[in-house]
Amino acid sequence: MSEKKDGINLVVGAGLSGAVIAERIANSLDEKVVIIDKKNHLGGLVSDYIDRNGFLLSRFGTHIFHTDDKQVWDYVNSFGEFRPYIQKLSACINGIKSNVPFNLDSLYKIFPQSIAERLEYKLLRVFPYDTEVYAEDLKIHCDNDFNFLAEYIYNNLSYPLSCKFWQDSRDDLQNSGLPHYFIRISRDNRVFKEKYQGVPVKGYSDLIENMLKNHNIELCLNTDYNYMVAKNFKKIFFTGSIDDCFNYKFGMLPYRSVSFEFSDIDINFYQSDGIMLYPFEFDFAAIHEYKHYQNLNVNKTVISREYHTDFVYGENERACAILTPCNIKLYEQYLLYGKKYRNTFFLGRLGSYKNFTMAEAVKNALTLFDKVYNDETSDDFINQIVNNC
Repeated sequence: MSEKKDGINLVVGAGLSGAVIAERIANSLDEKVVIIDKKNHLGGLVSDYIDRNGFLLSRFGTHIFHTDDKQVWDYVNSFGEFRPYIQKLSACINGIKSNVPFNLDSLYKIFPQSIAERLEYKLLRVFPYDTEVYAEDLKIHCDNDFNFLAEYIYNNLSYPLSCKFWQDSRDDLQNSGLPHYFIRISRDNRVFKEKYQGVPVKGYSDLIENMLKNHNIELCLNTDYNYMVAKNFKKIFFTGSIDDCFNYKFGMLPYRSVSFEFSDIDINFYQSDGIMLYPFEFDFAAIHEYKHYQNLNVNKTVISREYHTDFVYGENERACAILTPCNIKLYEQYLLYGKKYRNTFFLGRLGSYKNFTMAEAVKNALTLFDKVYNDETSDDFINQIVNNC
């Protein structure tokens, strides 16, 4: 890995994180950037395309941008128009459609009215309205009804979905925050509660292309990092998996992978929500319907079935880091080793071994830029970015 300072910076990975770093270096510092990706398309896991029927399809599932950070929201909106969209999620539980997260309305969909009324009454007496209570936290109250509800959520939602997503249901997978693990003490059926929510009208690939429109940026697809290591770069920003950067010196970091099976259907809509989870039925975990996110007046729709499996090098894509204490320790070993290369920086979901949302990935990249180039920082530096784009 080169440490000789030249006038060109290298960004490895043309996903959202890499695009933000490249854009900042090119526009804010007026420095040259080469951004590479070994795939034949940019965008990483948010890569999308227009199909023959005019549908905007994501290669790896649907992605809603959601954040409370106005600066991050303004930043991404400076590169493309966003359509407001509130994500709603459902699950098929024993043939009954229920909200996810489980909420007060779910009680009446799943249970007889007398039981639902009793559960709602007790929940509202014990917990503040609109809070999110995890199943295990219901049990500490030593109440038979709460124990019943906790067991129901765990056995019919949390456990089977964890087995599909992770092939495991252990507590050390850091699943906190996932909507199928808690009940919301309200009738709010939104998945996300952040102030700013939406999807880019022309897609994430178009958004990233706009970020990279600068004479200082050279994009090289179908290019492996190993072909670039002998060259001299001023700084290297690596958004790939950190173990790959060091040729798996300490072993391979485990990931789960995800794949999608697409189907065209000649009906107006296939399902009532953008995503329907299937905890028990079928071997897939969910069905996505892309028409919900777009304004298309056609009597057709496109769905994809979501399958989860372990990541196997050379066979599929890294999707989700498996955040067990053992795996986090292995990542930290790589991170410590990487500190010997003073001008190489790791970021993004793979470089950081974290399961970022899109907003978190953008914030992570902007924060790293701020840290590396601290002489360029100020409290309102992102506002200046937006105004200058």
